[in-house]
Amino acid sequence: MRALLAAVCALSITLTSAPAASQHQQMDEALDISRMLLAPPPGVDPAYGAFQRGYYLTALRLAMPRAQQGDATAQTLIGEIYANGLGVPQDIPRAISWYAQADANGDIQASFQLAMIYHTGTGVERNRRRAGTLFKKAADGGHVAAKYNLGLLHVEGVYAEPSLTLAAELIGAAAEAGYAEAQYDFAIMLLEGAGIAPDTERAVALMREAANQGLVEAQIEYATLVYLGQGVERNRQEAARLYGLAAQSGNPVAQTRYAMMLAAGEGVEVDMETAAMFRALARRQGLSDANLDRLLQSASSEELGAGEERARFWPGTAPTISAQALDPGEPLPAEIDWTNG
Repeated sequence: MRALLAAVCALSITLTSAPAASQHQQMDEALDISRMLLAPPPGVDPAYGAFQRGYYLTALRLAMPRAQQGDATAQTLIGEIYANGLGVPQDIPRAISWYAQADANGDIQASFQLAMIYHTGTGVERNRRRAGTLFKKAADGGHVAAKYNLGLLHVEGVYAEPSLTLAAELIGAAAEAGYAEAQYDFAIMLLEGAGIAPDTERAVALMREAANQGLVEAQIEYATLVYLGQGVERNRQEAARLYGLAAQSGNPVAQTRYAMMLAAGEGVEVDMETAAMFRALARRQGLSDANLDRLLQSASSEELGAGEERARFWPGTAPTISAQALDPGEPLPAEIDWTNG
């Protein structure tokens, strides 16, 4: 409280040097801050407000007294801070302790975060059965990501009942809530009729939504649907755009497919150099494609070389000197005028 009041005082001191036109606005802001600190209005959590603005130590200080009195949301907030090392050294055991208290007190976000820790074995012995129990608890409470993860466990059928029907219900609910990964997986289930009746139209709509949210896997899959005209009007330009977006994110499958479209001039202008660059990037990740190699056979050695040089510096750009080439027999100049040209 002392530090926060000091901040209000510091703000009031700056008013004497402020232009007259802005003094009233600054005074209003100062009054708003003091009211907020001394008597927070209903529905506003100052600890979470500090957390959201990046004031993690302030958030920790504000949350601790409440957490020690059994406030579940404050306990979860402290768990988040220690789990991610925000303003403090990362401390997974301490995070687990706070998450566990919040979970026992009914906070589904804590249940989910604790489930993820056990699911991945982050800082603790991996226990996916325990994770499944916690995912179900959070999912029953309405946690969207927990529904999705529990659905995946039902697909796997080892740490939860094997049931594609239950998986489709859970993943579908998360998809309808706008969770991009769930939209992608549920769209695949709808296309294949896995656990639910096939519905190509709905699958395409969900895949498009996930792609628009920036999910790379969905961008690639939707680009393929658009390229083939499967459940949607065929559009090579849109397919190229989506493959290009996913290629720029570093996905080797997208890089290969986009390179093929660039080399063939399909849905986009022919660009052998850029196609060669993306081929080199995909190869760097272990993916080669004989069809792409055949398409690039018509590229010149200059285009191939330039593309591979660009790949060396990607995602940056290769340095260039825009000056006349030096005669190999001439000595190098003492200085190069980089501003020339």
